[in-house]
Amino acid sequence: HGSGQYDLVVIDTPPSRNALDLLDAPGRMREFFGSALLKWLTVPYRSKLFTVATKPFNQVADRVLGTRFLQDIAEFFVLFRTMEAGFVQRAREVERLLADDRTTFVVVSTLDPAPAREARFLAEELHRRGLPLGALVLNRTLPRSIRSGGAARAAAGLAELASDPARLARVAAAAHVDGPAAAHVLAETARRFGEVRSAATREAERRRQLEPLAPLVAEAPLLPADV
Repeated sequence: HGSGQYDLVVIDTPPSRNALDLLDAPGRMREFFGSALLKWLTVPYRSKLFTVATKPFNQVADRVLGTRFLQDIAEFFVLFRTMEAGFVQRAREVERLLADDRTTFVVVSTLDPAPAREARFLAEELHRRGLPLGALVLNRTLPRSIRSGGAARAAAGLAELASDPARLARVAAAAHVDGPAAAHVLAETARRFGEVRSAATREAERRRQLEPLAPLVAEAPLLPADV
């Protein structure tokens, strides 16, 4: 982003609540450099009094953890702190960029129960943090036509056909199969359609719950292959 060479930068985060790590990372970096632990680890190099007071502890630690273990750790973090200004500056720049008007967050989720709950949590968390949620993408959604009255009537007609001997015989003859096989397929198709219709109805309800959270809601339908 800083180079100015790109029209669009897309960051694909891990799924679920781990996505919040991206938002928390800059603040954690700043907090680490100001933490009591980092100050404690580097105190021996800033205080002769501290070195004298902790000498017995360091001697025991060296015997348990290995010679110069704590000293090496302290030396590492003393050197690490020399980079504090650069790390803190970049962390602040990232925080400003995440909250910038040019930045937009997009939450992608299916409408299955658990993912839908996670999507709602993420959307509400973005609102709480004052970050711009631009869109919600609902993936692998069932067609709205499944919930239509015509589709329901068609499924009911299949079920009735399976129990009508005369009509069933004509269907079986046209399909070149025996009657019981045709009856089983028709009845099973009608039953399975009922299950899918119920799933589509539940999806629609979850969509209605999510829609108020984003200014744009887009759908990617359930397809037989990858998008």
